[in-house]
Amino acid sequence: MDTEQHVITDIRAYHADGKDNQQLPDIVKRVQRRLWKQGLLWENCVADTGYSSGENYAFLEERGLKSFIPPHGTYKGGPDGFTYNGEHDHYLCPQGKAIPFTKVFDDYRTGTKKKEYRARKHVCTDCPIRSRCLGKSAQEKKFSVTYYREEYERNIARVESPQGRYMKGKRQSTVEPVFGTLTQFMGLRKINTIGLAQANKVMHLSAIAYNLKKYLKFDQKRAKSGAGKLALETTFKSVLQYLFGPSIGPRISDYIF
Repeated sequence: MDTEQHVITDIRAYHADGKDNQQLPDIVKRVQRRLWKQGLLWENCVADTGYSSGENYAFLEERGLKSFIPPHGTYKGGPDGFTYNGEHDHYLCPQGKAIPFTKVFDDYRTGTKKKEYRARKHVCTDCPIRSRCLGKSAQEKKFSVTYYREEYERNIARVESPQGRYMKGKRQSTVEPVFGTLTQFMGLRKINTIGLAQANKVMHLSAIAYNLKKYLKFDQKRAKSGAGKLALETTFKSVLQYLFGPSIGPRISDYIF
């Protein structure tokens, strides 16, 4: 979305069985490439919690983008009462004992990369809170945290900063109203087509209709001339030819104007 005029600048359909955070890299690559061609610099990426993941935070940093994406409520930087020491990459338990890093592994349940921390058995042998900390069967303290802990912490610091609060308000006043208009008044609550190609045609046409209303409202404030209408007609011919092929070209003005 364009924050000044609330014009839709990108829209695409994805399979419903995928999560939002799985689509972020494709969206970012496509939009960033388009902005570069226009000579525009993209610095901040604002999105809702559905796009949160350590992999996405790292991906955005690699592309020189600052993320302002609230993390899921399930994120924890480590066990309660444990303090992380970044210099030595270990945790200190409530009794001051070091729990060192042991290995990196892929969680088979979520497919995400994690880091394992484990204390030696003798560290927990005489601990006064052993039973409460380990439970009945464990012999030593072992736990895992996300591999992207540092990226999470940097993102959280940005989200909670004054700029982050401003970004959140800007997104709520820019994207959410447009999303509501598309779903409530333009029939995008459900797309009754088969395949992504057809779904994208529906979404592009909805975006065209929405932007056309914006353009006409803006055009009314300008001096009346044929130049604006000509440019508009040319733009929509190009878009529709992209969606439906060149065969629709001769009939475009009959349907649009």
